[in-house]
Amino acid sequence: MKALGQHLILELYGCSAEALSSVADVQDAMIKGAQAAGATIIDSIFHHFEPYGVSGVVVIAESHFAIHTWPEHNFASVDLFTCGGKTRPWEAFKTVKKMFKATHFSVMKLERGLLPKAAGRRRAAPSRQAGRTR
Repeated sequence: MKALGQHLILELYGCSAEALSSVADVQDAMIKGAQAAGATIIDSIFHHFEPYGVSGVVVIAESHFAIHTWPEHNFASVDLFTCGGKTRPWEAFKTVKKMFKATHFSVMKLERGLLPKAAGRRRAAPSRQAGRTR
């Protein structure tokens, strides 16, 4: 089976509450993670919540990196989803973990879009959309 993409789901604990509270710091960590992965950055958007917490996404040509922070718990949840064989999501993981000063973590790796190895050729589009009936 061939995977179209890799999806790393990170749980970062013991992080710097100050870093997790700052839109600038969170955006910087995620952008630097995308750069470390060799991803092509398209755009990004980040938002600070009151009283605390930041959510954001970096859209990359190879898919996306997303984050939600809980500075009051020194915790961040991060999704690093990359497609193709050129990006290095594990390098993004190392960068983000270091920049947030995580003391411990867990990572789940998912292979997304598992296809038979011979499935590289294009197929005609179906006459209906998946999940819809006429």
